[in-house]
Amino acid sequence: MYADHLVQPWYDRLLAELPDAQVLDPHTHVGDRDPSGVTASVEELLGAVDAARGRALVFPLSEPDGYRIANAAVLDAALRSDGRLSALVRVVPDEVDAVEGLLDAGARGLKLHLSSDEVDLADRRLEPVFAMADERRLPVVVHAGPEVDSIGRAVLDTCERWPGARMVLAHCALSDLGRLHPHVTDVPHLFFDTSWWTPAHLLALFRLVPPGRVLGASDLPYSTPVNGLLSAGRCAWQAGLDPRQVASVLGGQATRLVDGLDPLELGPPPAREAREVGPFLEAASSNLLAALEAMQRGLDPEVPLTVARHACDVRPDDPDADVLASVLQLLDLYEEHHERLQRRNTFSPGWDLVSAAAVVARTPAAPLPDRA
Repeated sequence: MYADHLVQPWYDRLLAELPDAQVLDPHTHVGDRDPSGVTASVEELLGAVDAARGRALVFPLSEPDGYRIANAAVLDAALRSDGRLSALVRVVPDEVDAVEGLLDAGARGLKLHLSSDEVDLADRRLEPVFAMADERRLPVVVHAGPEVDSIGRAVLDTCERWPGARMVLAHCALSDLGRLHPHVTDVPHLFFDTSWWTPAHLLALFRLVPPGRVLGASDLPYSTPVNGLLSAGRCAWQAGLDPRQVASVLGGQATRLVDGLDPLELGPPPAREAREVGPFLEAASSNLLAALEAMQRGLDPEVPLTVARHACDVRPDDPDADVLASVLQLLDLYEEHHERLQRRNTFSPGWDLVSAAAVVARTPAAPLPDRA
């Protein structure tokens, strides 16, 4: 999906350092009725999961008429995926009666979308759902994106009341990370996924939250497992995690949660980043993120892409020359291919090459592929 085949060498190089990694993306969607117009098919998801050499948890995109049919369809697709997909039930208070049957039929957890479904964690109608999650030790993925008002107190109260449930706050818990991170050690079954596109937020998560609590995720179709897990893995490496901890982020811990096992304790957050980020790396990354914001809205990258290219033009003896050369290789791939790539959803073709370049520039400690 998108330009995964061109980003693949950077992802494969990361996995080469983690030969025993169990790759599992805990945050993907399928559907074709989301009011935003964003769509993804089961076939596209399976192709993206295969490119990442892993598995994924999947749930429906927004459905204006409710989720009874969509949840059943996603579960059926997961059961016929040869183990590559596991279904989560997207829950709204008016459909709580359908949840137990879907779990009994093979669904492996729950999803609550607080904004698009207007769900309140404190809604008493959700209590039977949290009771099931508590009893069955299920992951519960909760949308915590930028448009959500603060949910920190409700999150802590829910975790304390239902300690068997494994709550996963999506999108780096953008709505509440500043309030929640001091309390993480008090709630051992609270987790965070990395489904966001700026390396600054991922690095903040890795520096503030113990590595065993962070789950790499893509948010397909807003990213892909190759692109999303590349970002998570590289930012984990840059933040100072060791290979065992990085492997946990890329799916080891998520696999344990889906299997109903106790999560592994993997130590505290790192004290410092693994490698200093030089001035030209900062210039390249910040301008590529500016270009990417426009590309996510279907526009051309324009001047920020040109400025980022200039930042990559350094002397061979510059301490970051190897990283900047890798950034430039991704930008060359964009220039060569973007006019022939298929346009999907709201994104300009080749957006994920620019995204990968922005992440590579901000993560010089992570391994790089050989230059072609």
